[in-house]
Amino acid sequence: MLYVQQSLGPDEELVHIGRFHWMYTVSSTVWIVIGLVGAIGVLAVATYLKVFLAVHDMYDVGKMPSGIYEQAWQKTVAAKGGYIKLVQSSHPGVRIGSFLFFIAGLYMFAQMMVIKATTEIAITNTRLIYKQGLVARHVGEISIDRIEGVNVLQGMLGRIFDYGNVVVRGMGVGEVMLPPIAQPIDFRKAIEKARTL
Repeated sequence: MLYVQQSLGPDEELVHIGRFHWMYTVSSTVWIVIGLVGAIGVLAVATYLKVFLAVHDMYDVGKMPSGIYEQAWQKTVAAKGGYIKLVQSSHPGVRIGSFLFFIAGLYMFAQMMVIKATTEIAITNTRLIYKQGLVARHVGEISIDRIEGVNVLQGMLGRIFDYGNVVVRGMGVGEVMLPPIAQPIDFRKAIEKARTL
């Protein structure tokens, strides 16, 4: 809350601070899992195709009973040094594609965590402050007496875990949609409280 504390006026006091919900961190961590699963999936498909094509080149698969097909599969994998060796000997394009999947998941995670770390949402007795940005700073402020309405948007998971988006409508400002925050109803009540101060 560095920016908010620096920008407080002489008679201004904090009424409420909006915080990201823990589900935001969970959803950002899911991107790492998605990247990892995608990377492993690319390697698994490439390895499967390599063994599949090798088995079909070495054996007449059309006339082979199913039990012997599995044996042929295992012999082919063993002849190539096992699955680890197959992955290590895969085409550089496959390894690069797998790596890019993982990097994309890591990038999405980092982007969401930077947003979380650099966003400040606060209500004072005179204004609503919404600051974003790490290098470039984007600050939105609405005077409390210029706020026309506050809407809370919560899905099913938002109702269960008590998080949601808050949309603030101000005169001459339009709508400002805040990111998913914890306890959005309390945030709306804090705006009403600030109006009475």
